Amino acid sequence: MQLIETFFTQRLLAERLHFKHLNELYRMHQNTQVMATLGGVRSDEATRLFIFNNLHHWQQYGFGLWVFRDKVNHQFVGRAGLRNTHLDGKEEVELAYALMAKFWSQGLATEIGEKILKIGFEVLNLHEIVCLTLTTNKASQRVMEKLGFKYERDIIHADLPHLLYRLTV
Repeated sequence: MQLIETFFTQRLLAERLHFKHLNELYRMHQNTQVMATLGGVRSDEATRLFIFNNLHHWQQYGFGLWVFRDKVNHQFVGRAGLRNTHLDGKEEVELAYALMAKFWSQGLATEIGEKILKIGFEVLNLHEIVCLTLTTNKASQRVMEKLGFKYERDIIHADLPHLLYRLTV
């Protein structure tokens, strides 16, 4: 399988997550507004572990998270990608995304999601992808529905109440 290191969307550039992105992720993971949608702020140690785990994921599965930048000024927009997760004892592939607050409500999460789903279904030949969000994150629920995901059920994930959505092709 060919690793997809970089790609672009209409407005964004994507590159595979690396340790060089550590400072940007520190900033994101310490931002209370952003992290309120993801279960709370993370320590620097937790962010380093997050990157390490995601680099290992790339080595193990051949896909993972990318960092996204604005095409015009190369400003850090956020991170998103596909990753394996365990739900109810079953391995699933999850679409995960997080954007800096200044980029919310511009359609960028949907733009990112469309491209990543295309990679997942057409390049990786996945047959279904799940997406999770906190029960309070209405904006993320709207993004998932725009992308075609269907609500499946309420679950507890990472010790917090989440909604599980699924997209099957």
